[in-house]
Order: sequence, then C-alpha cells, then structure tokens
Amino acid sequence: MKFTKAERVFMRGHPEVNERWLQDRIGEDPAILGLGKDLVLLNKEIIQPKAGRLDLLLGGSPGSSQRYEVEIQLGRTDESHIIRTLEYWDIERKRYPQYDHTAVIVAEDVTSRFLNVISLFNGFIPLINLQVAALQVTDYLVLQFTKVLDQVQLGVDEVDPDGQPASRADWEQRSSREVLAIVDDFHSIIKELDQAFELKYNKQFIALARNGKPDNFVVFQPRKQWLRVGLALTQSDDNTAALERAGLKPEYDPKWHRYGAHRRIRHS
Repeated sequence: MKFTKAERVFMRGHPEVNERWLQDRIGEDPAILGLGKDLVLLNKEIIQPKAGRLDLLLGGSPGSSQRYEVEIQLGRTDESHIIRTLEYWDIERKRYPQYDHTAVIVAEDVTSRFLNVISLFNGFIPLINLQVAALQVTDYLVLQFTKVLDQVQLGVDEVDPDGQPASRADWEQRSSREVLAIVDDFHSIIKELDQAFELKYNKQFIALARNGKPDNFVVFQPRKQWLRVGLALTQSDDNTAALERAGLKPEYDPKWHRYGAHRRIRHS
C-alpha cells in the first residue's frame, strides 16, 4: 500500500475554491458533515426577512422532524457569524415550529475564544460547530469535517426555561381542545398505573408531576393540528410497534435515549 502526504489548502482567498464551492459540495452530499447518513438538502441561499440568506437548510430521512440550519464561514470564526447563525435558526424554528431545529456553524478555523463564546449558548440553544479542512491529495481535494462542539440541549426533566408556569387555558389558546383531549387520554392511561401523576403546564411543554415533584418520563408539545410526545423508552421493536398501534409516528433518538412521536389531528 502506497503512502502520500496530504497538504492543507486554505479555502479563504483561494482562486478556485470558495464558500460557494463548499456550499455546493455539502449540498450534493450532506452526509459528509457527519450528522447522519440520511441527510438531504432541502434548500439553499434562503432569503431571511431583513436578515440576509441562510446558506443551507438540511433535513433528516423522509418523515423525520429534524432540520439543520447550516451557516458556512471560511477562514477564522468571528462573533458576527455566531449572531447570524442563531438569527437564521430562530427565524426558521418560528416559521416551522413542527420541526426540531439545530443550528450548525461550519468554519475553517475555530479559535478558542470563539469556542468559549459558543459554549455560552450551548445547553440553551441546540448548536453544533464543525471545523472543515480541505486536504489536497495528488490531484484531488478532500474535505474533512471535525465536530468540535456537539449539540447539548436542556433536559426535559428540568424546570421550564422561562421559569414561569402556564395554565390549561393558556394551552387551549396556543393549541386546540382537540389536541389537549389527546393529552388527557394519555394522562388517563398513565393514572391507571399510578393515580399520583398529574399534568404540569409549563410555557414550553406539558409535563408530569408525581406528588408535586417533576417526573417527566413523558412530555407533550401540543400544536394547533398535531401533538408531539417525548417518551423515555428503550428502543425495541415491541415499543415501536406499540406506538404505531396508538396512531403515532415514532422516531428514536439514540443520543437522548428517547422516542419522539407525532400525531396529527384531523378536524371535522
């Protein structure tokens, strides 16, 4: 087997390789980012209201609720790039609240200061930072993506992020009585196991409490026409089949060891 040394090529300022070139390569095969082999390109250069253009919007496999807002920067990272990325992520999550959105920053040179700034957001905003290196091997250019900051989210077992409770009436305005009726059905099933479980209405989700203490092995995120349910279950064929029989479309997240399932409501 022959060996050859790869040479690092810096794309910023390169006469042939630029940000648009990198954007096109990712768009052709989003799996090269290392965020999932089933990633697909949904759109690119998306005009944002009064906020420029989002480089890439990626989605998971068909039926997946996951979306990635990807921003690319060649050369060193800077603070304006963080703000732009988070702004685009916030616009997209508000525009399409039925999806799970993650901000992704792709940069050539991730400085320690920049990493420290990003770390302040991580845990409150689902954020991933990838460092990209272009390596020349003979006549070929190879792209290498390294995850320097992984996605960290607040656990659903914590208190509501805003620290403020909500009421049933609040959720009836934000969602619908039909969707909340399904939440009640779930709650009734849970109470058959233990009468001490009660619904706890938070601003971001509806959780469970047992004897006044949070016990969120199930959380609910009602919307106008659909309900998302998060369940702390071990992945198995039996559990997946049981969720499907309940009229849900389950997806298992191995990182968080939790099922996410949707149920759409058909209004008469």
